[in-house]
Amino acid sequence: MNLENIVLKKLGKSDLTTLVNWASIEGWNPGKNDVDVFWNTDPDGFLGFYYEDKLIAGGAIVSYNNEFGFMGLFIVHKDFRSRGIGNKLWHLRRDLLISRLNANAAIGMDGVVQMQAFYNKGGFNLAFRDERYEFNSVAIHYSTDVSLINKADFENIIAYDVAYFGCRRSIFLENWLSMPESKAVKYTKDNKILGYAVIRKAETGYKIGPLFANDENIAEELFKSCLSIAPNDLVFLDIPATNQNAVSLVKKYKGKYVFECGRMYFGEIPKIEINNIYGITTFELG
Repeated sequence: MNLENIVLKKLGKSDLTTLVNWASIEGWNPGKNDVDVFWNTDPDGFLGFYYEDKLIAGGAIVSYNNEFGFMGLFIVHKDFRSRGIGNKLWHLRRDLLISRLNANAAIGMDGVVQMQAFYNKGGFNLAFRDERYEFNSVAIHYSTDVSLINKADFENIIAYDVAYFGCRRSIFLENWLSMPESKAVKYTKDNKILGYAVIRKAETGYKIGPLFANDENIAEELFKSCLSIAPNDLVFLDIPATNQNAVSLVKKYKGKYVFECGRMYFGEIPKIEINNIYGITTFELG
């Protein structure tokens, strides 16, 4: 095949669906309803290489208000690997995302271990490790301060989320908090939000993300509520390994280590409350 015959295009929604299906085949276990949320967040944020009008590689270059970017969902179809396509597409995506953002805006990504050296050469520095753990859902008592998030909570949740993500992600959260086959819960005291979590249906089992909380006790109550909400199934949680309280939480509930990525940033690392992050939202969009 002649690399000169591949064409870079913006993905339509159907090809974004194809990319997420590839992620499922790769064992990334995406959420069943992730495509709609991803698309609604930034319809211009997905690019791919096409060969003879067929998608052969793609990835996200999502912009959050031009203030922060995220590169995820980077996949080359197995029939087109080891030909330099991924290298070319990754650098194009990085440069195009930089052009979509304000000057000096940071870009984040979660890189698999074997690719981190490549990403580092491309200007990304490792901030922390993300470890995925597997649990069995179980009905367990949790605090009455935990309740379902409703539409009236959205603005308060969006404001609370900034300290953990680094910028407002209003469109994403409005979709993420209300997607089908999911539950979003908050921990409140005196009408003040002190933490929140989302559990959603994945290709296999359920995934918790995000899980943000003001302290380890609140995080545990939210975590227990998620384990109780899920039917008899597997539940997955991705923790930043630098948060020792998150590590203690997964050990307490006998989490089984699955695999890990590394959160990496191009540019200045966002100032986030890492020790109050007990579960990142998603490897695909941050």
